[in-house]
Amino acid sequence: MNDNQLLRYSRHILLPQIGYEGQEKLVNSHALIVGAGGLGSPVALYLAAGGVGKLTICDFDNVDLTNLQRQIIHTTPSVGINKAVSAQQTLYEINPEVVVETVREKSTEAGFELLAAEADVVIDCSDNFATRYALNHVCVKLRKPLVSGAAIGFEGQVTVFDMRSDSSPCYHCLFPDMGAEEAMRCAENGVFAPLVGMIGTTQAAEAMKLLLGLGGSLQGRLLLLDVQNMEWRSIKLKRDPACKVCGA
Repeated sequence: MNDNQLLRYSRHILLPQIGYEGQEKLVNSHALIVGAGGLGSPVALYLAAGGVGKLTICDFDNVDLTNLQRQIIHTTPSVGINKAVSAQQTLYEINPEVVVETVREKSTEAGFELLAAEADVVIDCSDNFATRYALNHVCVKLRKPLVSGAAIGFEGQVTVFDMRSDSSPCYHCLFPDMGAEEAMRCAENGVFAPLVGMIGTTQAAEAMKLLLGLGGSLQGRLLLLDVQNMEWRSIKLKRDPACKVCGA
């Protein structure tokens, strides 16, 4: 790390659990973030600010005025701009030390596989089941850790599927693909603005911990948040031996 980085990340370095060696791990890490909306905004902001050296951000959508209520990485002048590009612009203003690559077209599972192969952690900030299933397939195949989050209305959830562990369940274990796309999207259903920040920052924390090898992750646990009553619940998850994705 250079002198600017040592100063920028000094509050991380002061933490004995991270120190110089841990911060250097982050600087040399690569995270794939799929979705630059409500969840992807805090994820990208905190990973960039915290010093994750390379971020690849995937989003084919453009910024809309309705997004600005919760997608805090975008600003009013960003309306009409591709979300990945808008995110990249904001992140470079926050931390020019990081490398931010953008993917502006809709990715296929094969495309995700190429992107995930180069990343140390995959963070699912999408808002549809098709993308979630595709990323799960890829992470199971490549044995990559997947940080999964979702939010709608006043409720959210977050967990980690760390496919480096033989005991970890995958997304399909939790939500089997029954062949029906029942998209619960904010565009049709609404979402409380701070909720996505709470879930997204939790995803960011889990991703950083995975990159650092720090503490215990949410592998095997699903956190459920009811923000209307401000209640967190934790549910234990187990791998499904009959799972068509990770049980084969």
